Amino acid sequence: MNKANAKSLKVRYFALLREERGLAEETIETTAPTLRALYEELRGKHGFALPVERLRVAIKDDFVSFDTAIEDQCEIIFVPPVAGG
Repeated sequence: MNKANAKSLKVRYFALLREERGLAEETIETTAPTLRALYEELRGKHGFALPVERLRVAIKDDFVSFDTAIEDQCEIIFVPPVAGG
């Protein structure tokens, strides 16, 4: 990883992703340019079962596109489909 381009992020996981990761949140460093690339990086690292097309993503409390560029020091939330009522 090129430390000069690395961004420090807080990543939060919900439901199935939290179960698969074994954590509700973590702080990571990445050079991923977009949220899609970040999820694919984390999916490879942690073995997440769900493809990106099944998820929603938010920066802080606002849902955004997976093609959104990542900025340093932001909080990213990955939300899988949730069953129940």
